[in-house]
Amino acid sequence: MKSRVLKIEYLSNTEQDAMYSLLDNHFEGVRRDVFESDLSNKNWVILLEDETQQLKAFSTLLIYTTQFEGETINIVYSGDTIVDPSAWSSSTLSRTWITSVQKIRRQYPEGKLYWLLISGGFRTYRFLPVFWQEFYPRYDKATPAHISELMHFLGYQRFGECYKHIAGIVRFQHPHVLRDRLKEIPSERLQDPHIEFFAKQNPRYIQGDELVCLAEISEENLTKAGRRIWFSDLVINARV
Repeated sequence: MKSRVLKIEYLSNTEQDAMYSLLDNHFEGVRRDVFESDLSNKNWVILLEDETQQLKAFSTLLIYTTQFEGETINIVYSGDTIVDPSAWSSSTLSRTWITSVQKIRRQYPEGKLYWLLISGGFRTYRFLPVFWQEFYPRYDKATPAHISELMHFLGYQRFGECYKHIAGIVRFQHPHVLRDRLKEIPSERLQDPHIEFFAKQNPRYIQGDELVCLAEISEENLTKAGRRIWFSDLVINARV
């Protein structure tokens, strides 16, 4: 698998068509106008292609700066993300994501950097404990009050009335719902406490609800797996 990182304005029409087709193949309720609107509000995209240059995965990113309680903070918000099942065994997307964010981080030197993730599926949520020591919400620790307030602030700021404060979820007007072959959590996976927690925290994930999650992106917060990638010599094809 090969990865490419592009600024949104460098995406060709052909690449956008491939992204839409991949999303539509795995989610119900995908609308072209909603897809294009979402894409226009992002500033980066990661593309993962096989040896035939067929798109197998992508993830859109919005990286921005905001103010919270008098401090400057930087946010990496993950938008539309999909990995074709044929690429599930590849770690290229997650490796490229971490390496790309590390490089882009240099453009935002002031303030902490956080990953704002909305998770509509257990596979997405499972990335958090793989790469980050501290993240929220989680099964084994209550969310600290200041982190909870930050999550609510970011939720309202980014999603407005679609953000449901009490549940900590986002309920879009036109949600993307995984197709039948992908939406259910296999019973054996519920033995994983992280996945069991996700299912309890987001019981309407099958209807497209998205659980708001947050992790600080820093070297100190990386797990061993995260550190291996952070300090790897992975070379990515990036157009900045």
